[in-house]
Amino acid sequence: MINLTKSKEDLDLSYLREMSGDSAEFMIEMLDTLVEQIPLYMEDLQKAVDAQDWKAVSEFAHKVKPTFYYVGREDVRDYVQVIERNAKEGVGLAIIPSALAEIKAELTVILTQVAKSRTELERQL
Repeated sequence: MINLTKSKEDLDLSYLREMSGDSAEFMIEMLDTLVEQIPLYMEDLQKAVDAQDWKAVSEFAHKVKPTFYYVGREDVRDYVQVIERNAKEGVGLAIIPSALAEIKAELTVILTQVAKSRTELERQL
């Protein structure tokens, strides 16, 4: 399940900060990439779910999963991991569409959090 408490908090960018050597410029680039890529990954994931192509669902979920970790949203990453595992193992397939819908709804919040974090990082430049 998604931790809605984290929806109300700022993103935890400690992993990105560590990975970038605290480079605001690099972190902004990573956030920009995330904003560009996540909607595309989610669209691919949705198409695979709609087609009930569970192998593709597992692969797309695996691809998108780390992105949420980079911005401190392990709750969403873990939920994506449930989709990945269920699709791969062919179990609990009935929950996948609603789980994906929850993640997509939370994505709106995450993209707003990313925009706020990006603005704060730009002030450091």
